Amino acid sequence: MKFFDEARIEVIAGKGGDGSASFRREKYVPRGGPDGGDGGRGGSILAVADLNINTLVDYRYTRIFRAKPGENGRGRDQNGHGADDIVLRFPVGTVIKDAESGDIIADLAKDGDRATLAAGGKGGLGNLNFKSSTNRAPRQFTPGAEGEARMLELELRVIADVGLLGMPNAGKSTLIRAISAARPKVADYPFTTLHPNLGVVRVDTNRSFVVADIPGLIEGAAEGAGLGHQFLRHLQRTYLLLHLVDLAPFDDDADTVAEAKAIVLELKKYDVALWKKPRFLVLNKVDLLEPAEAQKRAKAFVKKMGWKDPWFVISGIKGEGTRELTFAVMDFLEAARRP
Repeated sequence: MKFFDEARIEVIAGKGGDGSASFRREKYVPRGGPDGGDGGRGGSILAVADLNINTLVDYRYTRIFRAKPGENGRGRDQNGHGADDIVLRFPVGTVIKDAESGDIIADLAKDGDRATLAAGGKGGLGNLNFKSSTNRAPRQFTPGAEGEARMLELELRVIADVGLLGMPNAGKSTLIRAISAARPKVADYPFTTLHPNLGVVRVDTNRSFVVADIPGLIEGAAEGAGLGHQFLRHLQRTYLLLHLVDLAPFDDDADTVAEAKAIVLELKKYDVALWKKPRFLVLNKVDLLEPAEAQKRAKAFVKKMGWKDPWFVISGIKGEGTRELTFAVMDFLEAARRP
């Protein structure tokens, strides 16, 4: 199934039923009095987070959701039935915004989270409610209120503990294949990854974390260049970012450090909170170098980057150094999750 992480829908709640202006008319009851019932409440549109759904594809083709109106009130003190609510199920991690104001209506971060997207209109009052000692035969009633109507923007942010970022072909997909059961596409051309991939990394019994791989970033991503800018939102819920760099061309390509710094700058342009997240530097593809040369290049790269956070040297394709990396990530996450 194709991965969809954005959609735009319209939700229209049901109108409340009108109140009734009715009088009791029975044989031998000449002054029966008012008996008009209230209108029923219109149906609401509700949102529920469902762990069994992982894409917004259903909302790319069905865009309008309209609840039914409530029944009108009737005579003999009969209130109208309220209309059924419409429950829309979304993937865990969906953020729902008002399309006009941009305000966040709901952030469905956990399975079972619920929110009201559009409230149904309240039912009108029947004339029975207006009876008093001075108004014995009221003819007043009120119509039902209109239900809420909104245009909504849906945005899926995957739930992951760790996010991978780097230039295209830095080896992110190869790494996620090496440390988890996920099998994203791997090839020797840019933008192999076209949508986020999630992998569960099991470090030990009862010790695991979820890692997210997004399409590679390039300079200008925050303004829309390349593919990765469309998926930066998926890194916003993570605890830790792994910044992957292809170490092999470092000596021959003077732009390697500049490209790595550019990616850090793109994070800051997109979201300062994302830029402030802890990051590990992961120098990949050392299998293409002699061990001594790999260590030499790694130290030189870290020095030129001015990197102070933890850094690791690995080969994703051969699995070298990945065990040490995953244990370090697990230790970090366990400390970050402590209350």
